[in-house]
Amino acid sequence: MWQALYEELADRNFMVIAVAMDSREGDPLPWIEAARPTYVTLIDREHRLAELYGVVNVPQAIWIDEQGRIARPAETAGVYEGFRRMNRATREMPEDVARTMAEARTTYLDAIRDWVRHGAESEHALQPDQARAHLPALTEDIVTAQAMFRLGQFLIRHAEREEGDRWLAEASRRHPDSWCIWRQRAGVNDQGLAALPDFWERVDALGDRRYYTRVDMKGMP
Repeated sequence: MWQALYEELADRNFMVIAVAMDSREGDPLPWIEAARPTYVTLIDREHRLAELYGVVNVPQAIWIDEQGRIARPAETAGVYEGFRRMNRATREMPEDVARTMAEARTTYLDAIRDWVRHGAESEHALQPDQARAHLPALTEDIVTAQAMFRLGQFLIRHAEREEGDRWLAEASRRHPDSWCIWRQRAGVNDQGLAALPDFWERVDALGDRRYYTRVDMKGMP
């Protein structure tokens, strides 16, 4: 959907920069090459973007205007957690859930279109004080977890996989809201699809809590 939106709004000085939050060597490249995007696509192996902008899951988006001001901090980008009601055997989605997911995508993309056309006057562009209020609070645990994540990745890249995984586990424990950290740890043990039950177990453990943080935007579920 981002390629289509980029092409639609390219003449309005709109730019998409996609960042793959993947620390595993080579993993995102086949997907990026298959999609053949014409916008900028980067791979953030050390999750620097997550540190700078508070990214904890994917897909998330940050709106930045021409002056470099954050118009909307990191937030869930046009998706809805209807996957939790998916039939895990057939991967089929109930009709009402599929409809809600489509509506969420349309609502979010229309909000971007409105912002691109109207800038700071758009109802979806937050004022500076509002944007600051939406920024996630940094805690000592979060900052420590980010450092532990980088250390773990360094050790894994230098053939100290067991020790690196230990640091990733501690990083995830300290920052449990970061699915980005957890997801990278789940992939370092060469489990492949065997890691999938771990994901569903963690999702189910959320109970009534959301997987994707609710977006503060009219019309978003």
